[in-house]
Parts: sequence; C-alpha cells; structure tokens
Amino acid sequence: MYFPLHPNTPAEGLALKDLFAGRGLDIPAMHARMKRLMDAEGLPYSERSHTYNSRLAQELAKWADSHPGFESIHDALYKAYFVDGRNIGDPSVLIQIAEAAGVPADARQDVLIRRAYRQAVDDDWEHARRSGVTGVPTFVAGMYKVVGAQPYEVLANLIHAAV
Repeated sequence: MYFPLHPNTPAEGLALKDLFAGRGLDIPAMHARMKRLMDAEGLPYSERSHTYNSRLAQELAKWADSHPGFESIHDALYKAYFVDGRNIGDPSVLIQIAEAAGVPADARQDVLIRRAYRQAVDDDWEHARRSGVTGVPTFVAGMYKVVGAQPYEVLANLIHAAV
C-alpha cells in the first residue's frame, strides 16, 4: 500500500530545513539516526538536503507490483532518492530510472505520461487514510502499529504483542 508522504511538495522539491521549519527538529541528528539504522541493515544511505514529491514514483512502483520481474524498480527508486538524492518527482528522472530497470518504453509512457496507475495509488492513499496510517513505514500487527524506521527488536516486540 502506498501513502502520501508530503503530497504537497512542489515539483522542484523542498529543502528539509524548510519542510521541518518551526518544529525544533535536529536534521543532522535525524540523518545520523537513519544512517545508523540503515548501516545495521546493510543498506546504503546518504544525507540528503531535500525531499521530493514521490507521487509519480509510487505510480511507477504500483505498475511494477503487478508486473513480475520488475520488482527491482523499488530498489532503483530507493537508491535514487535515499542514496543519490535525485528528484523522484521529476518525470525525466523517473524515465531514466525505469529505462535502466528495463521497464519497456510503452509501459513508461503509459505510467509516467498517461498516468495509468493514478487511480490505483489514489485508492491506496484512501485506504491508508481510513486505516489510520500517519507515516512511512507503518508496521501493523493485530491491533498494534509502529510508525517509522525501527530496529529489529521493536518490530519483534510488535509481533509478540499482537500474538
């Protein structure tokens, strides 16, 4: 299920300092925490300065979910955003990512230009809203949920609480 994380982010992106302005958040500390979590899982992660609108990327990922063999698009989108700091809201960037992942030209056109998966992602967003999802990732087990990137122990405790 896909979730609208900062859906009003403009096409050019938004500096994290502006996104979190007035909230008293320590952005370098947030990056350091995420870096520790990603390192513990063996995932690449780079400090980024901007957030980008992920709507089109979600539509591309939704397409990949229904086309066996294209699951690698998820890793490519992750790397583009969290490692390379690329604007995954820019259709030209997404076309490059999709092309590199082997997504056929007609599918790229259908998804990214004609927006064939727009309604499917709208449906996911509505389901997330009805389900009380407020952030990503959200892990749900029984009547319990945990929001945000979490270490293994927290997720294990979630499962144990639900059983």
